Order: sequence, then structure tokens, then C-alpha cells
Amino acid sequence: MSFSLHGVGVAKGVAIGPVHILRPQVEINEFSISDNQLPEEIARFKSALDLAQQELHRIREQMPLIYPVREHHDTVLEDFEIASFIDPHMLMLEDSMLTQVPIDIMLEEKCNAEWALQIQRERLVKVFEAIDDAYLRARKDDIIQVVTRIQMCLLRQKGLLEENPLPPPAGSIVLADDLTPADTALMLHQGIKGFITEFGGATSHTAIVARSLGIPALVGVRHARRYIRNTDTLVIDGYRSTAIVNPEQKSLQFYKALQLELKRHRHQLGKLKKAPAITQDGVDINLEANIEYPADLTAVNRVGAQGIGLYRTEFLYMHRDNQQPPNEEEHYQSYLQVVKALDGTVTIRTLDLGADKQVEGISYKKGAALATNPALGLRAVRLCLKELKLFKPQIRALLRVAVEGKIKVMIPMVSGLQEIHQVKRLFDECARELSQENIPHNRDLEIGAMVEIPSMALCTDFFLPHVDFLSIGTNDLIQYTLAIDRVNEDVSYLYNPLHPAVLRLLKIILQHAEKAAKPVSMCGEMAGDARYVRLLLGLGLRNFSVSPEILLEVKEIIRHSHVKRLTKLADKLLKTADPQTIDAIVSEMNNPA
Repeated sequence: MSFSLHGVGVAKGVAIGPVHILRPQVEINEFSISDNQLPEEIARFKSALDLAQQELHRIREQMPLIYPVREHHDTVLEDFEIASFIDPHMLMLEDSMLTQVPIDIMLEEKCNAEWALQIQRERLVKVFEAIDDAYLRARKDDIIQVVTRIQMCLLRQKGLLEENPLPPPAGSIVLADDLTPADTALMLHQGIKGFITEFGGATSHTAIVARSLGIPALVGVRHARRYIRNTDTLVIDGYRSTAIVNPEQKSLQFYKALQLELKRHRHQLGKLKKAPAITQDGVDINLEANIEYPADLTAVNRVGAQGIGLYRTEFLYMHRDNQQPPNEEEHYQSYLQVVKALDGTVTIRTLDLGADKQVEGISYKKGAALATNPALGLRAVRLCLKELKLFKPQIRALLRVAVEGKIKVMIPMVSGLQEIHQVKRLFDECARELSQENIPHNRDLEIGAMVEIPSMALCTDFFLPHVDFLSIGTNDLIQYTLAIDRVNEDVSYLYNPLHPAVLRLLKIILQHAEKAAKPVSMCGEMAGDARYVRLLLGLGLRNFSVSPEILLEVKEIIRHSHVKRLTKLADKLLKTADPQTIDAIVSEMNNPA
């Protein structure tokens, strides 16, 4: 019988193949441990920690210099990039949150090691689930993956699991509760066609690897193993975020034909890698990429982005093996890795954490409760200006790396001129310190601000003389303009980029920037949505920064657009508030004459 399951599609594409169920789910049970048995149980736990570390070290050492990428790509994934996903797991295996706290639970609850880990896992997951930011919230997946690895080691000690389970055969589609980046890296050599996991999200490290390599994948397909068996044939439709189990013959033929068409389309898009992003009426567009992690450089180089329009730096603060934030040298080496790997400009966003976006191992307000309304609380530049011990090492590293290549610095969540002035004074102060220490640096780097708050959008003409550039973060700008929590299922349907207020704010920003002759880009999700590319061109946007996965598709749309025509339609759009009329005009834009 054929049926469909739905999840989160993390990489576009279609995969067809037999199912291989990896690592069957094992139930973790609670057992009472007597006082005289506790020392032995603690020793067993410590042995499992050592075994988990050895496994990750072995995986890391077995990695060849390069990983061949799927047949439709012309690049490789270097081993240091995969290692950058495995290293955080190794660090977590040294963190007291997983090495000491479970022992404390065992002593207090008189329970077995597996159950103590389960208790600690649920506590940590609860903390991460309270985080508003989707990327940071997804780091709970790393907690779950590391705890599961330790639990598997404990169960193998008892002989309850196979020591060396069979690897998935070439051509199969893997089904698992979750996959670690290490799992994904090892499976690349085995020729898997795609994977489905019951847990995980679009911003998990495994999802990032899948997107970078173009592996069709679905995550968050809850209870998939309840319905799918090893004998089943599976189709992954990454476009519709759907898995079709045992498809009927007509459906199978459709997807096989779609695979061929997608392969042809990828080949055609691949030809655009070195082509200019220029419209049919001769308007030159700057097209850059967003990256979450240094590993995304693979995808950036593959699509020929003109530079990095948004490099998020929050990953440096996650999964620390101590209670200290990253030091100046860690910042410097991380940024240097990206700057050296690219010819274009790298726009680095300063730390965007705080309020609900706390990171394990770092406490900004010791003992303080989460803010009642964290999206409006102490976060981003507000946190940085309050906690200079977090901010100054990053500033010093940015000034130093500016000697090695062209970088720009972008300040998130700016709401007033005072914040701009304070940040620039700190850059001056850190530059003086570096001069006194005879450390090479470059103070001439450009400093810009993100437009994410309506007050900033309305007053960009006041801000522009004091910054070198602007970047529009549509995710938060739309959220704050419409008072909509985009991750709240009860109201997320109201999150609408085509709301007249949003469109008017975008037009105000772009008009002010044009008048001041200052560059303005857009790095939010709206810029990478194929439905809105022509609308943004019509409003006056000339600098896009999008996910590498969508960049060539955006370039193709740009190259088949007429800006003069789109400008007239955008002017018409700004004069109406009727949703049906707005949709009709946008549809007309996307149906070029």
C-alpha cells in the first residue's frame, strides 16, 4: 500500500531507493542501583564516555583528505569542514554538564547510568527549546546526539546492541531517529541517495551538511519507523517535504522523470556559476551568500557567490568545554579560515545572542530568569554593549583579520544612533590597544547596521551618514512590524512578507539608501524566496545575500527579469492594501512578458 509522510525538507531534490533502517530505536529503562553498586555503575559510565570519545576520534582520523561530492556537483568537501561539525560533539563529551551532572543524578536518584543521562538530556533539551532563535534552538539536536552516543556505548557494554552494525548499502535511503554529522560523513562514501530522520530541524548540523552536498533529506518525520520497513521502496520529495512509501507505478514513473528533469536543470544552473547576475535591461545585481558555519564554504564556492553577505558568528559560543566565551584568538582563526578561502568580501555579523538565546556554558546574567518577552530584551548589540568581555575580543579579532582580506562588520538589532556611536568608539579603542601592543590591524574596515526594527527602517535617513552600509534582516523586521512570532504555530500564519506595511518599510529603506548613495543589501529569507525576487528588484534592491542552495536559482530569475517593467508594477503594488490585488500583481511580476 502506498502512503505519504511529511517532515521538513532540508535539501531540494528527489531520491528513490530501498529503505535501510539505521540503528533501531532502543528503549532506555530505569533501574535502581544500590549504594554498594554505585561505584561500579559510575565506573561503567566513565568507561562509556571514554569509548564515545574514542569513536569520534577514530571517525575523525579515518576521514580522507577529501570527500567526493554527489555526481551533479563539481567540488569536494574538505575534511576540516566535516571535522568542524564533529569537534563540538567531542567538546561536549568533556563538558561537566555531561561528565559530572549525570554522576550527581546517579548518586541522588540511585539509578542506572543510562537513565541518569536521560534525565540530564531532558533538562538540557528543555532549556534549548525555550530559545526563540531557530538556529540556536536546533543545537538541542547535538545534545540529543551526544547523549545517545554515550547511551549506545553503555548498552553495548551490556551486550544489548551489535558492536558493528551493518552499514547502509549503496543506493539506499537511510531511515534513523537522528543522524550525527559523523554518521552523515561516513555514509557519503557508501553512496546513500538520501535520508529521513524522525527528529532534527532545518538548521541542525546534519541538515547543513545535507544542503551543502545536495543530498535529498527529510527531518522531523515523527514516528516514521512505526510505518516504514526495511523492505519498502521510498521516494523523498525535497520540494514538497514529503516521503512516499511504496509509490504506485505512475507515481514512481513521475518521480523518475522528475529526477531526469532536475538533473538537466541543475546542469543548466551550473552553467550560471560564472555568469554575471545582470537583468535583461542591463541592471547589474550583486549576489552574495549567507553562511552559518565555515563548512558552508563548500556550497559557496560551488555556486560562485560574489562574496559572503552574512556570516553568523554564534556557533563560536556553542558547546564550550569550559565556562568561558571564545577568546580573541579563537575568533581570529575562525574568521581567517573564511577570509582566506574566498576572493570576495566577507560580511561578518557580530554576536547575536542574549535574553532567551543563552548558550550552554556561558552565563550572561548569572541566576537571572529568562526574560518575559525575550525578543525585545537584552540581545544582540544591546548585550554586546553591556557585556564588553564578550564583545571586545570579537572586535579585536575583526580588526586583526581585516589585514588579511576584505571584510565588513555588520551590527545586529540596532535601534538608535547611540548604539552606532558606542560600537564605533569601541572599535577605535580596540584599535588603539592593538597599536600599543604592536599587533597588525586595520581600522579602515567598513561598519554597517542591520535593519531589523521598524524604528530603524523609518529613520534610515538619520542613520545612513553614520554607517558604511545597511543590510535588511527581513525575518525580524517582518516579525516586529506585524507583532507576529514566526515560530509560534498559533500565529505564524499571519507572518506575511507581502503585508502593505512591510512593503512600505522596504521602499523607505531603499529610497533613503539610494538618496544617500550608500549600499543596502538584504540577507533575510525574503531575498532567497523565488516568489519575491522580482518584487524586490522592482522595489529597488540591488544587493542580495541568500542561502548557497538557492543562489543559482535567484541568479536565473534575475537574468530573466526587466527592472523597468518590475519598477512600474512595484509602484502599483505600493498603492493598494487589498491582499487579492497584491497577489495578482506579484503573480504578474513572476510571469514576465
